Amino acid sequence: MKQSPSTTETEQNNVDNSADLTIHAARTRLDAGTLTSETVVSDCIGRARAGVDLNVFITLDEQGALAAARAADALVGGMSSKPLGGIPIVVKDNIHAAGLPCTAGTPALTGFVPETDAPVVQKLREAGAIILGKTNMHELAFGGTGYNAAFHGDRYIGVRNPYDPARIAGGSSSGSAAALGARMALGALGTDTGGSMRIPCALNGCASLRPSTGRYPQQGIAPISTSRDTAGPMALCMDDVALLDGVISGDSSFDELDPGTLRLGIVPGFWANLDIETQSVTATALARLREAGVTLFEVADDRIQELNRAIGFPVVLYEAYDAMVTYLQACGAGIDIRTLVDHIASPDVKAIYERFVLPRRLPAAGDTTVDAEPVYRQALHSGRPALQAHYRELFDNHKLDALLFPTVPVVAPLATTDVSGPDIFERLIQNTEPAASAGLPGIQLPAGLGEQTGMPVGLELDGPAGTDRRLLAIGVALESVLGRIAAASVVAWK
Repeated sequence: MKQSPSTTETEQNNVDNSADLTIHAARTRLDAGTLTSETVVSDCIGRARAGVDLNVFITLDEQGALAAARAADALVGGMSSKPLGGIPIVVKDNIHAAGLPCTAGTPALTGFVPETDAPVVQKLREAGAIILGKTNMHELAFGGTGYNAAFHGDRYIGVRNPYDPARIAGGSSSGSAAALGARMALGALGTDTGGSMRIPCALNGCASLRPSTGRYPQQGIAPISTSRDTAGPMALCMDDVALLDGVISGDSSFDELDPGTLRLGIVPGFWANLDIETQSVTATALARLREAGVTLFEVADDRIQELNRAIGFPVVLYEAYDAMVTYLQACGAGIDIRTLVDHIASPDVKAIYERFVLPRRLPAAGDTTVDAEPVYRQALHSGRPALQAHYRELFDNHKLDALLFPTVPVVAPLATTDVSGPDIFERLIQNTEPAASAGLPGIQLPAGLGEQTGMPVGLELDGPAGTDRRLLAIGVALESVLGRIAAASVVAWK
């Protein structure tokens, strides 16, 4: 066993590229005295200003971040004792960061400023991280596109993709992923209920971990589903995701893995509905993994998606009411759920709350609805255990380290007026939701860029419950084969 992995040789060779620093590479230079935290933070702020049309931030704390950076630089010999000393991090705006607004992307919470950090943020600060700002998101985290009518600039509605601002950033952790894609930060926190970190990271060319359910504390986070929500780390490479997870979880143990020892399952249903770019990039990635000795084993299974259908929406839509009521009462925002809903700006999110969440109903055949509680109880007590048992059976019977598939079947869609429609949403979450329903850990890592669009394509790996650190080690091993993708052209902005 060893601690979280060190900077790779490639990163060592690229540390002079200040626009593409990983956390590990930045820490190397900070420790050596060849870089200051103030320089790193100033560069990130400069890129945030230049990329303002991407609508990445709801709150950019320039003065606070620069003051923290100068304080970090003044600690001669002190930063090196902290794994994130002097590193700028952004936080999704449904996670509390003391002294900064926490809007959850919705107008009714614009005046809410938490006095204390969420535990996940506190862990990062204690490790020396500098909170650069709070990032934009799909309103109330209830969507996969990042299309948000509440917080946007003059040019675009919602968060846009730094690889092509005519395209969406994905969601709901839209701004956190776009900030990384645009190199406005070196690390980020997001949240994930059914794909909300993995989807935008796939579309913006960055890496993330959805932890096993219960790995991270949920306090200080505006919720959707108490049994599915989790915060999680996002970064530019798997090494950095592993570092952030170690800081938050307290578990920094790490096994270096030989790719040739890995056995990964390929379930055909997760490879359906791929666009040409995704199909091409992932085929190339699989070929490279095979050449490196990875065993790719096709698993003839069609039950995962089927079992998930009885769980996903019933659990999320039913738990959303009680979770939000409890949160609003506890956080001190001074509003109730009715006021919150009355001020929702995004039509898709408002329709979800008014039609399903408030009346405690679920969609049924045609345009009808049914009472949510009995469906939810069945999903919780029989549907979810059946899905979890099925996953265990697949992992055990086929001796799999993880399942491997495209995180999203398509590259980032163009931001058309119907971007929040159900067809796009269902396609975005096609592959990410089942593991969330089962509470399994999942990682997203970039696989490459499409030849025609130049847009990022991602691969997801889902592992058995509780195997987060091993899954991260698998991600590091695969990234050593696939390499890192080129940064978005927006990185050139100063």
